[in-house]
Amino acid sequence: MTGRRTTDVQSVTETEALPEPPGLPDPLPEPAAADLRLETVLGALSDPLRLRIVRKLLLESEEFDHTCGWFGLDRPKSSLTHHFRALREAGVTRQRQYGLERRSHVRVADLNDRFPGLLDLVAAWTPPGGD
Repeated sequence: MTGRRTTDVQSVTETEALPEPPGLPDPLPEPAAADLRLETVLGALSDPLRLRIVRKLLLESEEFDHTCGWFGLDRPKSSLTHHFRALREAGVTRQRQYGLERRSHVRVADLNDRFPGLLDLVAAWTPPGGD
């Protein structure tokens, strides 16, 4: 994706992923793109909080990746760790360790290649109570 996305949802498949900045730490363990499974990805996205996390990354990212605090979620750290790990292990997001913090971004290219249109549905989803 290039720059900030707004809620006038343009197709995620028509958007370029932000380029990786130089000197990034290695990603934490994740499935290879060829090993992504639809049922696993949908299982991770079936939780409304995780769906909200991915949607926010798709629509509002201004930087390559974001810390847990950027999301403004009022949940215990242990709960957030669980949700971010579930997204990473399903192959939806990529996480990198920067000192004591982990930063995340959506694996847009991998998901669009494996499951065309899926991220468009996530971006078009309206959370209960709006967002």
